Amino acid sequence: SSERMSARVHAPRGTRDVLPAESGVRALIEAAARESFARHAYGRVTTPTFEDIELFVRGVGTSTDIVRKEMYVLEDQGGRRLALRPEGTAGVARAYVEHGMHKLPQPVKLWYLAPMFRQEAPQSGRYREHWQVGAEAIGSEDPLLDAEVVSLLAGLYETLGVPGVRLRLGTLGDAASRAAHREELGAFLVRHAGDLPEDARARADENPLRLFDHKDTAVAAVMAEAPRLVAFLTPEAALHIDTVERVLDSMGIAYVRDDTLVRGLDYDTHTVFEFTCDALGAQSGIGGGGRYDGLVEQIGGPPAPGVGFGTGVERITLALGSTPPERPGLDCYVAIPDPELRITLAPLVATLRAAGLRCETDLRGRSMKAMMRHANGLGARQVVIIGPREIDEGVATVRDMSDGSERRVGIAALAEALA
Repeated sequence: SSERMSARVHAPRGTRDVLPAESGVRALIEAAARESFARHAYGRVTTPTFEDIELFVRGVGTSTDIVRKEMYVLEDQGGRRLALRPEGTAGVARAYVEHGMHKLPQPVKLWYLAPMFRQEAPQSGRYREHWQVGAEAIGSEDPLLDAEVVSLLAGLYETLGVPGVRLRLGTLGDAASRAAHREELGAFLVRHAGDLPEDARARADENPLRLFDHKDTAVAAVMAEAPRLVAFLTPEAALHIDTVERVLDSMGIAYVRDDTLVRGLDYDTHTVFEFTCDALGAQSGIGGGGRYDGLVEQIGGPPAPGVGFGTGVERITLALGSTPPERPGLDCYVAIPDPELRITLAPLVATLRAAGLRCETDLRGRSMKAMMRHANGLGARQVVIIGPREIDEGVATVRDMSDGSERRVGIAALAEALA
C-alpha cells in the first residue's frame, strides 16, 4: 500500500548509527588503543562475527546471563546452531587453540576492536550491538601479567582523558578456594532460601557466586551477610592477588579492594577487576577483565592460563562528553566553474588527494558563488579556482580563505604549493 511504502524505516531497537562527528571520537579511541597495544607488544586479531554456539556454552558458561538469555542464536541452512559474538575472549581463545598458538613464545598477546551482540535492555551507552576494545594475554600464570593488563587499560583511559575513573579489584581464587567457599556459601543460601526470589534460588544451584552481582534488593540484602570467598583463599591464591596489588602499588595505580566483585562469566579465576567512571552516572561500568586459567582447556585446547579485559567504545565515547573533536578542515577546495573542465580536471583532483591533501570539489554543478559557500562550510583553508583563462595560462588562482588574499600557482606545481 502507499501508506506502507511511505512509512519511515528505523534502525532496530537497541542499535544506533555512528555519524561522522562521533566517528572522529571513535577514531581517536582506536588510535590510542593501537599505540598502547603496540608499546605492550600486542598483535591485532580479528575473529568471526558468529561462532558455533557450543563455544560460548562451554566457554562462557550456562549459568551466565549471556548464555541463558542474551545471545543472538541462529541456525544456518546446514542446520548448524550459531551465535553472534556476545563477548570477545572465548573467540580469541578458540583462535589460539585452532591455530596452534601454544607453539609460539608465551604469552601470546592479542588485541581486538570488534562489535559484540547481546539481547539486553538498551541503556545509555549500552546497546544490543556495541563495539569493544579488548586484549588477551594467553600462556602465562604470572601475576605480573595481571598487573600489566590492568595498567594497560588504566593507561588507555588516562591517554584518552576519561574523567573520574576508579578501579575495583578482587579475586575469585583458584579451584580449591572456590570449592571450599561454595560449600559454605551453599549452606548459607539454603538457610536463607525463603528470603530469595525464585530466579535467585535457581541461580544459586548453578553458580552461587553470581548472586553477589544480582541487582534485586532482596538478594543484595541476603548477600551482604554471605561468607566471602577471600576467607577461603589457599596460600597460593592469596599470594597471587597480593603480588598483583604490590605491583599496582609500585606503579602508583590506585584501586579499591572489593571482595564481592564478580563478573558475568563462568571462566573467571584469580584476579578480577572493573573500572567505573563517575561521568557515566548510575550505570558507571566502563571496562573490566580478569584471569581465566581454565578456559582454553574447557574449549579443547592444551593447558594455557590467560588474562584480559574488554572496554566499551560507546561507554568511553559517552564518558568523554557529547562535544565532538574539532573536525579537520580541508586543505583545499577545487572550484571549477566550467562544466566541461570539471570532467577534464578530474585527474587533477585525484592527484591532489594522492599527494595526501584533504581535497573536495563541487559535485552538484554549483555556481562559483555557491562553490565558495560550500568550501567555507567544509572548512577549506584554500580554494583553487581553475577556469578557461587559468587553463590557457597554465596557472591556478589560489585563494586563502582566512584573509581572502590570492596568489597564482602553476597547475603542475599545485600539490607541492598547497602542502
